[in-house]
Amino acid sequence: MGYLQPHIRLLKVDWYAMFDPREKIALFIDGANLYAASKSLGFDIDYRKLLKAFQKRGYLLRAYYYTALIEDQEYSSIRPLIDWLDYNGYKVVTKPAKEFTDSMGRRKIKGNMDIELAIDAMEQSETVDHLVIFSGDGDFTTLVEALQRKGRKVSIISTMATQPPMIADDLRRQADHFIDLLSLKSEIGRDPSERPARPVEPAASSDFES
Repeated sequence: MGYLQPHIRLLKVDWYAMFDPREKIALFIDGANLYAASKSLGFDIDYRKLLKAFQKRGYLLRAYYYTALIEDQEYSSIRPLIDWLDYNGYKVVTKPAKEFTDSMGRRKIKGNMDIELAIDAMEQSETVDHLVIFSGDGDFTTLVEALQRKGRKVSIISTMATQPPMIADDLRRQADHFIDLLSLKSEIGRDPSERPARPVEPAASSDFES
């Protein structure tokens, strides 16, 4: 897990200027990746505020949230969040996480949602003008290139304010716009002390170890 760089100084970027109010916008949220980034920056995401932030910047057509769920659990700690999102304007996409034992005998859980996100993004590119991906995963660089070849604008939201940065350099360079999550804290963030502990997202890595 990265830690916050105390010396980091973000440029004052008017990210309103990155959006045209006439644009159709779609959000694609890698749930585990966004949770890890916000946790590293010391705040929770207020998903109601997040929707409102983008509704102010254009015509928000879709907001997808992707997460893997551990099978054979009577209760998943993330279930309350998923249910809330599902009833409050988000399209939640889940799939079962796969459990396996590695060569060292350690139990691991694999839950990568990259393919599901990429397919939805390519399908929505037929309709939307601006796709916003909440992830720093470098595997999405090729997806961003493909969307741009179709004439679509792509923004990436992650952070460089941790050490190491949670945004892959190739992905940041390929995107039309990079928005640092830390710069959005005042608009979409909530201090963890403001409410009881939130449901815990699975770790951002595709493999979880126990």
